[in-house]
Amino acid sequence: KCYIVPALNLAICWKHFLNSYSYSYILFESQSAGNLLDFNLLGLLREYTPEIICCNSLFFNLNNSGPATYSLNNSYKFISYLTGLIEGDGTIIVPKTERSYKGKLYYPSIQIVFHLKDLPLALLIQKNLGFGSLIRKKGVNAYTLNINDKNGILKLVNLLNGNMRTPKTYSLYNLIDWLNIKNPNLNLTKLPLKTDALKNDAWLSGMIESDGHFSVRTTMSGKYPKIECKFELSQRKKDHLGYNNEKFLADIAEFLNVSLKNIRENTPHPQYRLRTLNLESNLILVNYLNEYPLFGAKFLDLSNWTEILNLFNPKFKYSKENIDKVLILKSEMNDKRTIFTWNHLNKFYNLDY
Repeated sequence: KCYIVPALNLAICWKHFLNSYSYSYILFESQSAGNLLDFNLLGLLREYTPEIICCNSLFFNLNNSGPATYSLNNSYKFISYLTGLIEGDGTIIVPKTERSYKGKLYYPSIQIVFHLKDLPLALLIQKNLGFGSLIRKKGVNAYTLNINDKNGILKLVNLLNGNMRTPKTYSLYNLIDWLNIKNPNLNLTKLPLKTDALKNDAWLSGMIESDGHFSVRTTMSGKYPKIECKFELSQRKKDHLGYNNEKFLADIAEFLNVSLKNIRENTPHPQYRLRTLNLESNLILVNYLNEYPLFGAKFLDLSNWTEILNLFNPKFKYSKENIDKVLILKSEMNDKRTIFTWNHLNKFYNLDY
């Protein structure tokens, strides 16, 4: 099935519920009617954006005191993809004190931020995990998938441990220390950073999902129009704990055969940036993403970007027809996109314990 979601209207009122079985449903109400939505295939109705969705379903059993056990063939892509997504747009929060000055208990949490337009992806990841609350962030176009219950935290720690590639793993280590102190019987072990080749799993696609950007530059002046397809990914040089992000970004740059540059050096938060500037690097990226695809709205931008890239061949002619096609495809990308199709989510990875 193919589901089309035009631009979201936040003024619609709604209600929701989830059942406790393997399929999840949400009831949305407008002023005129209610509609029942089956998320088994994850359809999303026009102009409805829920404020919070709580997931009550549990689709697996896991020993909380040991490493995760899963079917390698069915789950390794999901786990590596999710890890890259969390290392890009996730936060691991570990309380520094047990209680607030008012006596309120503090608990750890793991949060993943999704752009508003990526709500279908957020819902599918939540459903696949079987835990977490999806909350609309006030004042910004984003949802947060928040995991803070004990079982969810332990299961997610076991999924991330040993699969991370960035300094964010030190935040995971802090969380493991906190869990071991609270329950010494857990005896959780801190596993090292993953060093396998990037081409072997979906980690990079998760990182690109969160922080990558596809763009097309068109210059119409001169005898021949100039058309450039570029991908870039940038990160702060140092994260909030002071750890340097150069190593994992250099690995990505090496994989794509591009340079890692220093940018914004005179600002409070200088950055590293890698950018594809030639056909060879772009094709490396396309081949990788064919094997380990994107699943958010960025998948649609990549599709347009790739279609433009495929025009660059020895037989390409700078005809008006071809130029118009490039300009139309460009006009539908990134912030200019108003229509979203989600049939690609039918190929999303499953987490099978």
